[in-house]
Amino acid sequence: MRHLAALVPFALLAGLAQPAYAGTISIDGRGEVAAAPDMAMISSGVTTQGVTAREALDANTAAMTDLIATLKEFGIEARDIQTSGFSVNPNYVYSDARDANGYSLPPKINGYQVSNSVTVAVRDLETLGEILDKSVTVGANTINGVTFSVADPADLYNEARKAAFADARAKAELYAGAAGGALEEIISISETKGFNEPQPYPMYARSEMADAAKVPVEGGELSFAINVSVQWELADTSK
Repeated sequence: MRHLAALVPFALLAGLAQPAYAGTISIDGRGEVAAAPDMAMISSGVTTQGVTAREALDANTAAMTDLIATLKEFGIEARDIQTSGFSVNPNYVYSDARDANGYSLPPKINGYQVSNSVTVAVRDLETLGEILDKSVTVGANTINGVTFSVADPADLYNEARKAAFADARAKAELYAGAAGGALEEIISISETKGFNEPQPYPMYARSEMADAAKVPVEGGELSFAINVSVQWELADTSK
């Protein structure tokens, strides 16, 4: 009993020594990691004209067949080539002429246009410039854009998460100290990815490109960002 009696005052003192609960604190943090891209997405295709839809389609099919064969010669696998657009449209000719009643005459069809496009994943960036050049050479007359990316950004995002949490905690400790408190248990953590997706830049084919050297391209760097919101319990240590 004497041992129990000795422990009771100690427990009461320990309870009194606990910092008082002062509420919660919520802080946002941001982490960002930069890395060079290791792949690119190309959107390219062929647009052809013909007196008839059949004529325009036949010309388009021949050019697209050459384009896809060229891509495969560079080691592009079938899984990395995907049709992203196909259309057949009449070409209309409009006239200012009017009929006997003064109404505008309807437009006339003056041939047809066929467009076929593919999205291609280039996993060896060393070949990107040459692929662009050869694509134009074999008939690709539309290159809508090139987008650089990292094939597997999981590790980069994890590094950004660590940096984001460290940023949030550093700011939270600063605020807590200024308020005469200290951080306690974490209540919640939530994250959002930053808006850092690379944007494509357009490239327009010209006939003289067929005789040009390899197209110069620069991948630069991409950023991978994480925004995190962390909430802590806040203890009042000012008393």
